[in-house]
Amino acid sequence: MNLDQQRRENKGLNSQLRDNLKSIQKRISKALSKSFHPNRNVTLIAVSKKQPLEKISALAGLGQIDFGENYVQEALGKMEALSHPGLRWHFIGGLQTNKARYVPGKFSLVHSVDSAKLARALHNKAKSLDIVQPVLVQVNLAGESQKSGAAKQDLPELAEVILELSHLRLEGLMLMPPFFDDPEKARPYFAGMRMLGRSLEHSLGVRLPHLSMGMSGDFEVAVEEGSTMVRIGESLFGPRPGGKLT
Repeated sequence: MNLDQQRRENKGLNSQLRDNLKSIQKRISKALSKSFHPNRNVTLIAVSKKQPLEKISALAGLGQIDFGENYVQEALGKMEALSHPGLRWHFIGGLQTNKARYVPGKFSLVHSVDSAKLARALHNKAKSLDIVQPVLVQVNLAGESQKSGAAKQDLPELAEVILELSHLRLEGLMLMPPFFDDPEKARPYFAGMRMLGRSLEHSLGVRLPHLSMGMSGDFEVAVEEGSTMVRIGESLFGPRPGGKLT
């Protein structure tokens, strides 16, 4: 491929990503206008797992700041390779305790804490770095055996454990509801997570500002029901080899 072809390809890529980004931002704004709290901020997290560096770099050049990764080593490699200042990286995948030591200080927010063991491992590493790591608790509201997340009945105890760990800061909850072809069927789970977060705030006497919920197929419903962070993959980046819509 010669230089002119490369430039045309890059221009086409940037144009498509710009259109995708604007479309999703408009859809978020429209969903916010229909929600109970239309003036709140909703953070768009670009799910960049398995996406090439050139797409991530192009999106960053368009002003996208927040990127979500599912795999520790892949994420760390991207962080090292990309030179864009001011990017915020979110860890949104399942996290094994033995890999927790790689996460604090690298990610602005960990969305997927689901056990006291994992929380303590993150805390110990954060303490050794003398930092405070912000985290969310992932909740398996539907009790799906194939998904990670704390059970609803275990959430208060896990939240209390995290609040006692001086080098973690609990900022809210994360949800992956069951998959439905009709996003309206996910609405009860999003509404249930909002109510669960409010109940937890009341019982613990703390503010939990974030609800991370909503992906490509259902983010508008999630925003209507109170999401403050949506995680969008293919609808923003386009397809990835062998991937599912995220």
